[in-house]
Amino acid sequence: MKYNYQARTTKGEIQSGIVEASSREAAISLLRKYGLYVTILEEVAAPPLYAKKIKIFERVSRSDIVLFSRQLSIMFKSKVPLVEALGVLSAQTQNPELKEKILELSEDVEGGTSFSGALSRHPQIFSSFYVAMVKAGEVSGTLSESLEYLAEHLEREYHLTAKMRGALMYPSLIIFVVFLVLALMIFFVIPHLSEVLIGTDQELPTVTKIVIGLAAFLRNWGWVIVLGIVALILAGFRYYRTKKGKKFFDRIFLKLPIIGPFLKMLYITRFAENLSTLISGGLPIASALQTVGEIVGNTRYKEVIFDARDKVRKGEPISS
Repeated sequence: MKYNYQARTTKGEIQSGIVEASSREAAISLLRKYGLYVTILEEVAAPPLYAKKIKIFERVSRSDIVLFSRQLSIMFKSKVPLVEALGVLSAQTQNPELKEKILELSEDVEGGTSFSGALSRHPQIFSSFYVAMVKAGEVSGTLSESLEYLAEHLEREYHLTAKMRGALMYPSLIIFVVFLVLALMIFFVIPHLSEVLIGTDQELPTVTKIVIGLAAFLRNWGWVIVLGIVALILAGFRYYRTKKGKKFFDRIFLKLPIIGPFLKMLYITRFAENLSTLISGGLPIASALQTVGEIVGNTRYKEVIFDARDKVRKGEPISS
């Protein structure tokens, strides 16, 4: 929220302006840090509905988190206190949603919460992996290095995902072209050819009759089939959101001809990269496996990783 304020400095001078904070108390506290004593504080009126930005366009992107991590790491190396560093970053951040979350982080830390604990309250922005790395940095006293490592890791993961998507572009394009050609054949080419062939008054081969009949059926009832497929997809998505559904589909996806090998490579790469990052950050192997298992993205791999975690806790080597 934004507030119009009027305040006095320690020298008695009057200053006015706009401050952004999550509450009135937070706004007063923020201004007090800069040596301003509030005399008037009024909330800025909310803009009309037509002037508001759609929330979907204000989401925090991966690049926002990378920039936040790098800047915070630099400030730590410069011996800037955490609360002050968060205040500076909040003022510099252009993304409204991230700006609000940074302000909340600052308030939580100032209230006595650890930085990792404050981050864990925003799982939609900071993953359990991110929180675990920060926690490891807090314990080992290398928070600036952990944040810098996180920024590099997120960039590598982004490039890896981009390459994986690029690898799927060609087969996706081929499938799209095939369906487009089939649609053109069914709705334009075959109807024209069928008129010509039927007009010859000759006996048509069985295969030709089947093709013409199938095309006519799809033209008349294709919309029903499409609706049925859409309904099945929607039902599948709904089932996938359940625990049993996710487990079922995760196993199916791994067995698919083209997608399966691609997903296996993605999960193994993500596992190795994340585990290496966490262990390099000083996290114990069992705790690192716990975190990696939670974010690997596939229930089958999660079960295998958690099984390895349990064996490590019993004293067995990770290779077993």
